[in-house]
Amino acid sequence: MGYRLYGRRQTGSMAIEAALRLCGADWTLADTPRPTRAADRAALLQINPRGQVPILIHPDGTVITEGPAILSHLAAAFPAASLAPAPGTSARAWHDRWLGFCHANVYEGMLRELFPDRYTLDPAGGPAVAAAATDYVRCHFSIFEAELALRPDTTFFCGTIPSVLDIYLWMLCFWIDADWLATTCPGLAAHWHRMRALPVLIAVEKAHFG
Repeated sequence: MGYRLYGRRQTGSMAIEAALRLCGADWTLADTPRPTRAADRAALLQINPRGQVPILIHPDGTVITEGPAILSHLAAAFPAASLAPAPGTSARAWHDRWLGFCHANVYEGMLRELFPDRYTLDPAGGPAVAAAATDYVRCHFSIFEAELALRPDTTFFCGTIPSVLDIYLWMLCFWIDADWLATTCPGLAAHWHRMRALPVLIAVEKAHFG
């Protein structure tokens, strides 16, 4: 029995699907549209109390949520795929730092940008929430761009093989203005296009944005 991924198009499920493909895991997709009926939402809450995807069900039935936790699990469970530097190394510490940074700041900021009404009790406050979120997200992209300038000799963030950090940033770049990215964060833009050229990720991109 393999993994079961609960996800939907153009969500954080995209990175998990990419990692599952890259590590060669046995998995199936449970397409999980945004619940519109109370019964459907209640069923999703039974699996994840936050009612969010992605959710990865381990072959033994363990529920794994939160993108970085899922990605870190897959990197550890399939070491031959080299989806992260070796545990305990400084390279792994760097990798995990920035994976957490991107999830806590960029991903969360993008949710505020895309769904501002969820983050205010003022019916008229949505546009201001979205505008502030756009600035916040771009600030954190720029912080990571500056970090990349200190690592100019790597094809991917941790060497010659894509890591789950590479996958996560590849996903996030689909949700930011491409012209802004190319102008302000050329290192990240170049990385995004390198990742988009990988055959496995071409298939995932098509599934989510085709």
